[in-house]
Amino acid sequence: MDQIDKQIVSLLQSNAKISMKDLGEAVHLSSPSVTERVRKLEDQHVIEGYHAHVSLKKMNRPISALVLFTSRDCKALAEFCHDHPDVLECYRVAGEISYIVKLATYSVESLEQFIDDSMQYGTPSTNIVLSSYEKKIVEPFT
Repeated sequence: MDQIDKQIVSLLQSNAKISMKDLGEAVHLSSPSVTERVRKLEDQHVIEGYHAHVSLKKMNRPISALVLFTSRDCKALAEFCHDHPDVLECYRVAGEISYIVKLATYSVESLEQFIDDSMQYGTPSTNIVLSSYEKKIVEPFT
């Protein structure tokens, strides 16, 4: 990736709906040239997709939690998480715990139900999210 590609990626992370005309102007390229660069970045899987970022609160999911598992059956826990509607992300990790699950749900009762249902796969430790920060723009290492 050259400097122009880095600028393109940064601008698209800030505004994925930017027109190719505006993107081209921002990086001093023609629309066809910037479109070709974006296509190549997509083909190389530098750009993996375009997504709408939604408000969990407005989607009636005001309770977020990170649940750490010491798992008894890793594959079964992964399948359970994959199929559960409250799970947003699931990470298998090395160390004392085996999984970290990020979920968003509509009530403390539904969180309790998730914990109860998941206990057959391992021992959960639940951490309710009070506030969070998510980096929106990721810069490549040089």
